[in-house]
Amino acid sequence: MLELTSDYKKRVIDALLEARNHFDGSDASFSKKMGINSAIYSRLLKGDRDKLLSYGQYLNIGRELDITLSERKWNMARTDVFNMIEEDILFCKEFSKSRMCVDDCGIGKTYSAKYLSRTLKNCFYVDASQAKTKQLFIRLLAKTVGVDCTGRYSEVKANFKYYIKMLPQPIIIIDEAGDLEYTAFLELKEFWNATEGACGWYLMGADGLRAKITMGIYHKKEGYKEMFSRYSETYTTLVPIDKHEKINFYKKLITDVLSVNMDNKENLNAIVKRCITSKDDNIGGLRRAESLLILNQ
Repeated sequence: MLELTSDYKKRVIDALLEARNHFDGSDASFSKKMGINSAIYSRLLKGDRDKLLSYGQYLNIGRELDITLSERKWNMARTDVFNMIEEDILFCKEFSKSRMCVDDCGIGKTYSAKYLSRTLKNCFYVDASQAKTKQLFIRLLAKTVGVDCTGRYSEVKANFKYYIKMLPQPIIIIDEAGDLEYTAFLELKEFWNATEGACGWYLMGADGLRAKITMGIYHKKEGYKEMFSRYSETYTTLVPIDKHEKINFYKKLITDVLSVNMDNKENLNAIVKRCITSKDDNIGGLRRAESLLILNQ
């Protein structure tokens, strides 16, 4: 079993208390969202710390709030990708609208969405790849916004739809939306209808999401045309198709990110070049850049 240091535990609790500032629901709902007892949370608020959280709770909360066991932290860079996603999410949040972002893997979509979910009020991030079926998906949605997720499926769904409309300007980000099974994907139309004008929705994915919707519409499968209409009938995308423009895009993206994560920038250009140059003509994204950065430190 990994040892949890006192520094790690402090960072988790500090992040937990900070996260409460970005959630307008009750303390009880926030406790459900974070998977702890409301009485325990009340004691944490009062400054109590000794043996209140279990080993598993520290890890679960740390994972939710992106607290790492190591000291190394990936610093946020305001890249073109981040700015695009932030603009989309702020629009959807303020006006309770819906959009879809479909773009290449490894450009920072997930990082940007998670960062915004931790820093904007009532902004909720859901990884659909972890809950692909209808049952798992609605229960994860409910837990994420602070609703009891353990009751009957129909009651959990009804409570979720009712509760989300009570929060001021909420937005729900569904990452890896293309991973959802058909019946789970159809639920998004029902949620959009039930929360129209009261909640923003933002779907994210790569080619799989675009293919799912395109093929669904082509084969006249129930729900896909309506879904596409409700999510603005277009995809937000940033990576250019032209090869030369694409290379320049990735050069700037990788440089922007590495610049704020390197103390010594002597190897910056070399790492960027290694990310761009590939025998099979594929361009390496930010995951490759991070690996090369670790190897060159």
